[in-house]
Amino acid sequence: MKIEDLHIGLKVRHPQYGVGVVQTIAAHTAEIRFPEGQRVVEPVTAELTAAEPQAALLGLTVPLAQLIKRTVETTAALLGMESPDGVVEKLGLRWQGGRLVMHPTDPTLTTKEIPLEVFFHKIVMVRNQLRVLEQKINAHEKLSDAEKVEMQQYVTRCQGSLTTFNLLFKNKEDQF
Repeated sequence: MKIEDLHIGLKVRHPQYGVGVVQTIAAHTAEIRFPEGQRVVEPVTAELTAAEPQAALLGLTVPLAQLIKRTVETTAALLGMESPDGVVEKLGLRWQGGRLVMHPTDPTLTTKEIPLEVFFHKIVMVRNQLRVLEQKINAHEKLSDAEKVEMQQYVTRCQGSLTTFNLLFKNKEDQF
């Protein structure tokens, strides 16, 4: 392992001393804390190897925090996990701040009331999960084309059942 590949806090493996953590780095040596104590070693001659997975980002032109934020946002979007704030923006203006009230037929039972934003978020999550399911069906390698079509029809019917809630959406392209 080259000295340039080391950084403080990196876990490394030494053939004789086992796994240790890099404490300091000098021009040609590194001080590493092993279970038996600290040792100064030359990484190349000591045959050090990384003891944990490594990643290299060559040509990074954005701050690391921004890269991580974009990665998390993209992953969440692919998994159909939108943030509640982002979902509420898609709720029609006339519904924002509203409440969903459900009255049971039995007068001895209590009425259930929830913010419309909470209900809308759940509707959007169902829509997103149906989209993910649709993608997984299409990409499934063991299903025949006929089985894919049959399962797609179930997803389509589910989406059709949810079109009642289209009136809650601000934009037509977000609807079912």
